[in-house]
Amino acid sequence: MKFPFLFILLFIALKAFPQNSLSGKITDQTTQEPIIGATIYLPDLRQGASTNVDGAYEVINLPKGKFLAQIRYVGYNAITKYVTINGETSVDFTLSPSVTELGAVIITGVSASTQRHQNPVPTEVVTHDELQQRTATNVVDAIAKTPGISQISTGAAISKPVIRGLSGNRVVTLNNGMRQEGQQWGDEHGIEIDEFSVDRAEIVKGPGSIMYGSDAMAGVINFISPDPVENGRIIGSYSGNYQTNNNLIGNSLFNAGNLNGFNWQARASHKIAGNYQNRYDGKVYNSGFEEKSASGYVGINKSWGFSHLNFSTFNQEIGLVEGERDSLGNFLKLAEIDGEEKEVAVTSKDLKGYHIHEPYQTINHLRFSSQNNFILGRSRATLNVDWQRNLRQEFGHHHAEEDHDHGHDHGHDEAESAGLIFDLQTWGYDAKYFLPEFSGWNTTVGLSGMHQNNQNKGEEFLIPEYRLTDLGVFGFITNNHPTLHVSGGLRFDQRNLHSGELLLTEEETPTENPTEASETKFKGFERNFSSISASAGAAYDFSEKLTGKLNVARGFRAPNIAELASNGRHEGSLRFEIGNPDLKPETSLQLDAGLILETEHVNFELTGFSNHIQHYIFPEKLRSVLGSDSISDEAEPVPTFKFTQGNAHLFGGEIMVDLHPHPLDWLHFENSFSFVRGRQLNQPDSTGNLPFIPAPRLQSELRIDFSPKNALVKNWFARLEMEHYFAQNHFYAANQTETATPGYTLFNLGAGIDVPNGKNATLFSVYLTANNLFDKAYQHHLSRLKYAAINEATGRPGVFNMGRNVSFKVIVPLSFK
Repeated sequence: MKFPFLFILLFIALKAFPQNSLSGKITDQTTQEPIIGATIYLPDLRQGASTNVDGAYEVINLPKGKFLAQIRYVGYNAITKYVTINGETSVDFTLSPSVTELGAVIITGVSASTQRHQNPVPTEVVTHDELQQRTATNVVDAIAKTPGISQISTGAAISKPVIRGLSGNRVVTLNNGMRQEGQQWGDEHGIEIDEFSVDRAEIVKGPGSIMYGSDAMAGVINFISPDPVENGRIIGSYSGNYQTNNNLIGNSLFNAGNLNGFNWQARASHKIAGNYQNRYDGKVYNSGFEEKSASGYVGINKSWGFSHLNFSTFNQEIGLVEGERDSLGNFLKLAEIDGEEKEVAVTSKDLKGYHIHEPYQTINHLRFSSQNNFILGRSRATLNVDWQRNLRQEFGHHHAEEDHDHGHDHGHDEAESAGLIFDLQTWGYDAKYFLPEFSGWNTTVGLSGMHQNNQNKGEEFLIPEYRLTDLGVFGFITNNHPTLHVSGGLRFDQRNLHSGELLLTEEETPTENPTEASETKFKGFERNFSSISASAGAAYDFSEKLTGKLNVARGFRAPNIAELASNGRHEGSLRFEIGNPDLKPETSLQLDAGLILETEHVNFELTGFSNHIQHYIFPEKLRSVLGSDSISDEAEPVPTFKFTQGNAHLFGGEIMVDLHPHPLDWLHFENSFSFVRGRQLNQPDSTGNLPFIPAPRLQSELRIDFSPKNALVKNWFARLEMEHYFAQNHFYAANQTETATPGYTLFNLGAGIDVPNGKNATLFSVYLTANNLFDKAYQHHLSRLKYAAINEATGRPGVFNMGRNVSFKVIVPLSFK
C-alpha cells in the first residue's frame, strides 16, 4: 500500500508547488477588438501560443525569470517586450495595424534573444514570408537578395554565401544554431541544407559574432527550422513547387506536435531538376540535380527548460558543368567509339529529362545533435553537442560515359569508380552560462569547439587527410538602458591542424614505403593557430523612431586545409590548385556604423563598414598553365592557381528605403543599394583589386499587400521587382585571374493568396513568381561558369546564368488536433 500512498503525496506536492505560466489577451490597438490567431513566442525558451476566438492566450510550464517575448500577426506591427514570469503571470498586448514588421527578434551572434534595432552588430533577418514568396533553386540563392549578401555559384544547385565581399571559410553557416561542416573550402561545394526545412534565416554581417570564433570573420548565417508548436496541437503541411526553366519539381511533407511538453517535428523532402536554359546557351548540358532529405527532432519543454534530439540527412546528386563545345556551339560529352573515349556533341535526348552524366558529385550529409537549455534559478545554461558526417564523392571521366538515369541501375559500382572521396566526420560542442542580471547587465560565458577527421577514400587526391582540433572560450556582456544599448565580448581560439603525408607509386597508388614511392603528393606537417577576437558596440535611441549604431570588432581566421596543402584538380572548379603551407592566419579590424529611422510613412536604414584584413588569403593564377611545379602529366590542362596572401581593405555599405504612405498602408515602394570594394594594399593596378568581389546592386520593388476581412481570400499580395547589377570593372586582372563583367538589369514578378477555410484558418496558399521576366542573357560576376571555355560559334566566353523561370508554389497546412 505504500507505493500508491507515495504517488498521492507526490501528486499533492506537485499541485502545491507553484506553477509558472504566462497568459493574457492580444487586441487591436485601434478597435480594441480581440485578434484571433495572433502568436506569442519566447525564443529563449522555445515555447509559445496563439490566441483563441476571444483573443486570449496561455503558455504553461514556464520557468521564473525575465525573457523576451515576440508578438505578431499578419497585417500588424510585430512587437517585442521583456516579460517577467513569476507564478501565474498575466500580460496583455495591443498590436497596431500595419503591413510592416519592425523590431524583429534575432538570436544569432548574441548571448540571448534581443531586438534587432538594439543590437549594435549589423544583422539582417530573412523572414518566413520572404522565403515563401520568392523563388530559388537552392537555399543560398533564396537569401542572396538581402542587401550586402551575394553568392558564388556553379550552376543552379551549388551556391556559396558571400557577406560583404567575403566568402568560403570566412562565413560560418549554422543549421539551427550549430555549425554546418561540409568541406567549406571548395567554392564548388554548396551548403547541404534542405531549402524546405528553413523557416527563416538570420545573418550577422562582420566579425561581431564572437560566439563562433575562427571562420566567422565575414559573419554568420543561421538557417532556422520552424518554432515548436503550442501545447496541445498537432499540425502538418504539404509544400509543392514547380519551376519551368529546368522543370524543377519539389515536394515536402511536414508534421509537428506538442502534447503536454513532449514535442516533435518531422520533415521529408525531394527535389529534382533537369538542365537549366538561357537565351545564349540553350539547355546547359549536365546542369541537373536531385536532392533527397529528411530532418526533425523529438524533445521535451518543461519549466526547467528544454532538451531536443535533432536528426537530419541530406543527399544530393549534382551534374558538374564543364562547358566545352564544338565549332557549332554544341556541348560536348565523352563517348566510347571503336573502343576509345572521344568527345562528341550531345544529342537532344541528352539535354532532356532528368539524366545526370559524368562528371557529377554525390553528397551525403548526416547529422545527429542534442540541444539543451536548463533554467537554474535566475541563471540559465545551454549545452549543445553534435556529430556530423559529410561524405562527398566525385565521379569524373574514368570510363566511357554512362547515362545516370534515376530509378535504374547505374551500371557500375560507385564506391569503386569514384575519383575523389572525402569522408569528413566532425564532433562539435558549445556550452554557455547566462549569469543572473545585475544592475541591468547581462553576462554570458562559454566555450565551443570541434574535432574533425577527414579521410581520402577515392582513387585521386586533392587535399591530404587531416585532423583538426578547435577550442574557444568567450565572454559576452550586454546592457539595455531605455535609450542606450551596449554590448561587447572577448574570445580566445586555439586550433591544431595535423596534415598527413601521402606517397604515391608509379601506378599512383598510395604507399607507406618511401622506397616504393615515385612522388610525394602531400608532405606531412602540423600547424597551430591561436588568436583573440573581440567586439564592442552601442546602439542609441535618439527618439522612438531614430536609432544610431556603432560597432568595432576584431576577427580571426586560420587558413584551411585546401589553402595550405591542396595539390590537384577538382571537377567543377575548372582549375588546378596548389596550396601554400607557409600561410599565416588572417586577422581583421572592422568598423560598422548605422542609422535606422522608422516612421509611419518611411523606413530608412543606412549602414557602412570599413574592414582591414592582414594576411588576406586568395588564389592567384600562375603565369603558365603548368605553373611552377611539375604537373605536365595532367591529362586535361587547366589554369593553375596557387594560394597567396597580402593585406586588404574592404569597405562599402547598404542603403534601404521603404516608403509606405499612410493611409495607403497596403502600398510599398522598397529600395536598396549595396556595394563593396576590395583593395589589396601596396600592389600595382593588375593586382590592386581583390578577386571575387560582387558588383554593386540596386533593387527596387513595388508591392501591394491586402488582408481583407470576411472575404474569400484571406491575404494576397503582388509585386514587381527590378534588380540592376552595375558593371564590375574592379577585378583582379593579373594573369587573367578575373575578367570584367558588364552591367545588366533583371525584372521579376510575384503574386500570392491565402485562401481561408471559413474558420479563421488557411485552407491553402498559392504563390506565382516569374524571375528574369524578359529572359535576359547575363553572367553574374561571381558565377564560376563564367570562366568555362569559349563558345566558338558565338565567340562568347563561359556559360550564362538561368533565363526566364516561372515558379508555381502551393502550401497546404494541416491541423490534426
